[in-house]
Amino acid sequence: MRFPGSYFLRNLVERRSLIGQMVRRDFEKRFVGSAAGWLWGVIHPLVLLLSWTFVFGVCLNAKPGPGEPTQNYPLWLFCGFLPWLLFQDTVQRAATSLLENSNLITKTIFPAEVLPLSIFLSSLVHHLIGLGLATAAIAIWLNHYSLGLGLLPLYMLAVGLFSVGIGWIVAALNVYLRDTAQVLTVVLTLWFWLTPIFISQAQYPPRFRFLIGINPMAYVVRGYRERLLSHNVPNLHELAVALALALAAFFAGGLFFRHLKRGFADVL
Repeated sequence: MRFPGSYFLRNLVERRSLIGQMVRRDFEKRFVGSAAGWLWGVIHPLVLLLSWTFVFGVCLNAKPGPGEPTQNYPLWLFCGFLPWLLFQDTVQRAATSLLENSNLITKTIFPAEVLPLSIFLSSLVHHLIGLGLATAAIAIWLNHYSLGLGLLPLYMLAVGLFSVGIGWIVAALNVYLRDTAQVLTVVLTLWFWLTPIFISQAQYPPRFRFLIGINPMAYVVRGYRERLLSHNVPNLHELAVALALALAAFFAGGLFFRHLKRGFADVL
């Protein structure tokens, strides 16, 4: 019996050339007519880092919770926000991707499933720029460089699988239910505050911590901070849980998208 997810894996591999073209198209479209071009990918995270340093480090003198890899709050916050921003950007843009490219889907034989994936890969370019800034800031301010950075691609893989899986679900739903994008904004806002980004897991009330345990992004955020800010040995159990949840979302999203895809051309 063929594994259900093999359909999407096989098709995505076969269409890697098309995916590459879509990634380049998406990346260029975001900066068309812009004088600074791709430099905005550096400016945005840099402004975030500087503003958070001023607000939380200078004005509020905020500190991470106990047991965190550093007490430098701006860098601690920035390292946790990076994977969330990649996830949020991918899912939000994927939700409207089919509607924005309806001409491709209705007038040509176009594999619509590549759109959320190409959006993730395009967002990943910006993510890597922000990650480079975070690494440089940590080296300068904390005089710290961790060999654990070599494991970050595994956490990026978890974010990619999870965000593309969720992206397939919301993109397919948005074709039939146009309120999906609005509902998604509300859900992501709640999800953000249930992820230990601005506060540590230890600062959540004990009765709500089970929500963090079933949140894949909580494991990824913690993994990013540990790899960037400490020399701690990776928690392989947490990494395995994050990858397992991400794979489940990826295959569930793929099957859901495949089922609803049959009616896209009629509805769009």
